[in-house]
Amino acid sequence: MSFIRAKSPAAQTAFALVQGLQAQLVEKLESVRNERQSDGFRSIDWLRAQGNFGGGNRYVALDQKDFNRSSVNISQVQYESDPSKKLASATALSTIVHPKNPFAPSMHMHISWTEMKSGEGYWRIMADLNPSIPSETDRKDFEAGLERAAGPLFKTGKEQGERYFYIPALNRHRGVAHFYLEEYKSADPRADEILAKRFGEIMIQTYVDILKRALQNHQDIQSKDLRLQEEYHSLYFLQVLTLDRGTTSGLLVHDENDTGILGSLPSHVDRERLTLWASKLPPLQGKLLTRILETLSPDARIAEVDDAVKGRIAKVTREFYREHPEAVDLLARGDRIPTTQANHR
Repeated sequence: MSFIRAKSPAAQTAFALVQGLQAQLVEKLESVRNERQSDGFRSIDWLRAQGNFGGGNRYVALDQKDFNRSSVNISQVQYESDPSKKLASATALSTIVHPKNPFAPSMHMHISWTEMKSGEGYWRIMADLNPSIPSETDRKDFEAGLERAAGPLFKTGKEQGERYFYIPALNRHRGVAHFYLEEYKSADPRADEILAKRFGEIMIQTYVDILKRALQNHQDIQSKDLRLQEEYHSLYFLQVLTLDRGTTSGLLVHDENDTGILGSLPSHVDRERLTLWASKLPPLQGKLLTRILETLSPDARIAEVDDAVKGRIAKVTREFYREHPEAVDLLARGDRIPTTQANHR
């Protein structure tokens, strides 16, 4: 990756941390792939302001045997040479794995360090398990992993996660196990780094164990199972694009990594079901989802979400929030609202 990185020691430590976690997850997903002789991952770089203000790298699954979509992203945006910005740097790992097998749950994880020029800094830590066909064993194992990873912060993170990943209009959560800490910092910065690293390592191993078990135990896939997956992927699409504050903030801050920011979207969604759900959303969110649906192919009930579609979704989303800035207030939140967009101004 050829871009100018932050000089701050804390930011350098954070970048090494997320880079290490990225390598661990890709290696473990590769082990799943190798067991099943499917295709590998492709590395893609992107630059912020031609690399002058940072950039990032993501590994994207190429195979269609085991992964519907899989994207493992790291990035570091820094404004150390720009006196107009309050933000010094933001360093992040953000990953999503959507397995091809409908019995294998999806997993999302995000770990990031934000550092202000005032010297303040904080972590954002989250992970959630998102099955198309829920398994109580998988849920318990994932929550047990969260509890091991978070220690005494488990209860707080679980409560915030269940708030953040809730979809009020549909009276359901996006997944079955959720953890979310926003702007976390203690009096011991080193302990916070250890927490972030431990959390990532434990949840990577926990998820890969769940994934391998599902792939081994569920090889007879029926059409009804695939329909359940299409429905769930459509729910994921709705939540990410109408409620997820991190995704929306990423799109509104800049337009240099739209495909990466929308890397969590599954490959296909059900237009008809999403149209029905749009009518149940609050008016502004329904309006946004309706505009997004217009970016999909009108000729198929199950519509593909490829890179071209992602580009159109990003454009429509930015136009919508320029017209309706008040809609930001409808986005998901934990116990506090992050200042991501303001930090980049």
